[in-house]
Amino acid sequence: MDSHDLMGLRDDVYRRSLKTALDRIDLLAGSKCADVGAGAGDISFELAHWVGETGRVYAIDIDPMRRNAIADKAAKFTQVVAITQAAEELALPEPVDLAFCRFLLVGVVDPALAIAGMAKIVKPGGWIVAQEPVTSSGRVGHHPLKVDTEAIRHPDVGLDLVALMRGAGLEVVDTWAEAPCGFGESDVVSYLEQMTEAEVDDGDTVLLPPLLCAVAKKAG
Repeated sequence: MDSHDLMGLRDDVYRRSLKTALDRIDLLAGSKCADVGAGAGDISFELAHWVGETGRVYAIDIDPMRRNAIADKAAKFTQVVAITQAAEELALPEPVDLAFCRFLLVGVVDPALAIAGMAKIVKPGGWIVAQEPVTSSGRVGHHPLKVDTEAIRHPDVGLDLVALMRGAGLEVVDTWAEAPCGFGESDVVSYLEQMTEAEVDDGDTVLLPPLLCAVAKKAG
């Protein structure tokens, strides 16, 4: 696919990691995808742009309120189907070409079950893409980021992606990391302040947790 403007994620400070992944697997129009742990649905709607009207995107989240919010937004995207399911208990009416997650495994009880569930819903020869943080590497100036231990069960799960995917019988074909940084009134600082209670001084450089990205293929 040609270079694509990430329409739904212009303000997403991790946006380049998604584009890199979709280019890596050559996601085509008409493909079927699952966005597991869809949250507000931004990635689901971006995937909808990539697969077009002939494709399908299952936006999956355990929170029924989020599912309803996505369903409301999906009026303009007939190819987006919002579903309430736990990542460890995935079941779809059809196999998909791509199962994607970002910032999902940090919060689930058992990341291995979640990856196994994603592998189960992908058709033979299909793709699993996971993008998860290494939270302990984030910094505000020289100070580590404070982590909400109740919401984040596995803060450095990004480092486990290769082992988790191989444990699910998948072939890992690529990995890389992206670590946005910024200062002052940059998008990176705004993102950190919105997502955490961190206080950032004008002179501080913010290094967000590196997002480790892994691309794996299911045997055909």
